[in-house]
Amino acid sequence: MKADPKKVKRQLAIAKGQIEGIQKMVDEDAYCIDISNQLMAAVAVLKKANEIVLLAHIKHCVHDACCEKELDEKLGEVGALLRRMGE
Repeated sequence: MKADPKKVKRQLAIAKGQIEGIQKMVDEDAYCIDISNQLMAAVAVLKKANEIVLLAHIKHCVHDACCEKELDEKLGEVGALLRRMGE
């Protein structure tokens, strides 16, 4: 992985904390909208972690492949990932 592990781990730790908080909210029968808001916040943090990883991939792996025959393969990987992100 070419992304800064500290940045990725920080985002994952935030998401973990949010998910633990959501679990507590569910156990305490919190208001549905409040739970939903926290779920969306956790998803946003995971998207941020994914953005960090994906940008590093583009900056390093795809960039390096530009001078090699692997470019089509790397661009295909990114394209497939973007399609999955849209689902």
